[in-house]
Amino acid sequence: MREEQATLEGRTAAPQGWRRAPGKLMRLIRRFGPLLGLLVTSAILSVMSPYFLTFDNLINVFRQSSVNALLALGQLLVIITAGIDLSVGSILGLSCVLVAMMLKAGVPWFLSVLAGIAIGAAMGAANGLLLTKLRLPHPFIPTLGMMNVARGLAFVISGGFPISELPDGFRFWGAGTIAYIPVPVILVVAVYAVFHIFLTRTTLGRDVYAIGGNKQAAMFSGIPVDRRLTMVYALSGGLAALGAIVLAGRLNSGFPLAGDGAELDAIAAVIIGGASFFGGVGTVWGTLIGALIMGVLRNGLTLLNVSPNWQKVVIGVVIVAAVWIDVLRQRTRTRRRLVRK
Repeated sequence: MREEQATLEGRTAAPQGWRRAPGKLMRLIRRFGPLLGLLVTSAILSVMSPYFLTFDNLINVFRQSSVNALLALGQLLVIITAGIDLSVGSILGLSCVLVAMMLKAGVPWFLSVLAGIAIGAAMGAANGLLLTKLRLPHPFIPTLGMMNVARGLAFVISGGFPISELPDGFRFWGAGTIAYIPVPVILVVAVYAVFHIFLTRTTLGRDVYAIGGNKQAAMFSGIPVDRRLTMVYALSGGLAALGAIVLAGRLNSGFPLAGDGAELDAIAAVIIGGASFFGGVGTVWGTLIGALIMGVLRNGLTLLNVSPNWQKVVIGVVIVAAVWIDVLRQRTRTRRRLVRK
């Protein structure tokens, strides 16, 4: 009897061990998958192009990825709450034009920078207020409206023409270097470190995750959901404006088409970085890796002389694949919950 019981226990224990293995594997993939994707993409491109792994090219990739990284960070906050912000590209364009106009009017560059960030945050806050106060069914609606409003204002204010020849003190934030490291890269790392602490070490950050995990439960637990959502969209707008400052400084110009379509790259970076459209999931450093993957991919395709039109096709496929992977992850989580019950 004891031998039979031991045999039965062994048969029962083995499947449980095997069941745990896929769960551990999925957790590892979820945690290190974006980094693995970045390394694999870089390795492939380094084989296909001898210029990819050069110091100058990698610095160029980091510099070019900085704007998308800032946009993606704001988008991450929104997506964690199970929302989406389609207006970040247009807010970037409007902030770019307004900051350039203030600089040309003689406003000191630091005041212009602060005003530009404040304008972006105000437009983001307007998205949040429209969503919460009007009780709109989905953030797609107010942010789509703001996308058109901000882009239209950028053209109206600028007359459709770029504003060039900006002061050197301002250009430093987009084109300057410190010890061979581009200033935008240093700025991105600093901002990401601050928001990592914000999301993981503060009550406000935990509230953001709670809202994305279960909005109703967060409301019943006393979290001021409307205020937190307004804050999240304001931060997204402010980070888009910060991206506008980096872009205008790098290109020495404020132009109304700046950031056209940038919201798609930002969303792709967030999802590739491991966040979920269903809310409650996402990390700051995963998003940074997602932005780098987008930058590496664009840079590699350019080095391989792939036409801009085909680059759009590839990026579109990457976005769809990233969303599909997110759906698969959500299905896996749902199955696990059902098994536990």
